[in-house]
Amino acid sequence: MGPLELTENNGTLYATCRMRPNSKLTTGMPKIYGQVMFKQEHAGGNLSVVINLHGFPAPDGQHRAIHIHQYGDLSEGCSSTGGHYNPLSVNHPDHPGDFGHFLPLNGKIQQTLDSDATLFGGPSVLGRSVVVHAKEDDLGRGGDAGSLLHGNAGERLACCVIGMARPKHWDNFQRKHRRL
Repeated sequence: MGPLELTENNGTLYATCRMRPNSKLTTGMPKIYGQVMFKQEHAGGNLSVVINLHGFPAPDGQHRAIHIHQYGDLSEGCSSTGGHYNPLSVNHPDHPGDFGHFLPLNGKIQQTLDSDATLFGGPSVLGRSVVVHAKEDDLGRGGDAGSLLHGNAGERLACCVIGMARPKHWDNFQRKHRRL
């Protein structure tokens, strides 16, 4: 038996994450705001993710890594979110916590993707965090231990905790941001 929302939403789970700047952000770094939305129609199905972030310098030219991190603990800013969420203990970038890297356009990242992560069961990402990093993810090709662990993505610019959401929230977000 799963959460009540499964019955209410015909087996579909929805989640959201409201992005805020790292409270321990280094002076001069960009302050990132926005939202990350999640929808999964059934256990074992693809997790649809919509990323809508703003506050990057424009023009920028710097790719930014976005990852799911192990903990939803923001007590020490984004530094208390732990490492990448890696329930299968595989080398980077093959774990479900890795969304890859994205190039901001006009100060924004607006992207949709399918993820191997899940909102269901023991490996669920509910209660974990999403972190935006200062640098591009080297996708495990950096030639050092850090590369295989976290992609050498640099400082944590912004973060948020993934929580359950209503379908109406997803639908309104989709309608408002159709261009994604």
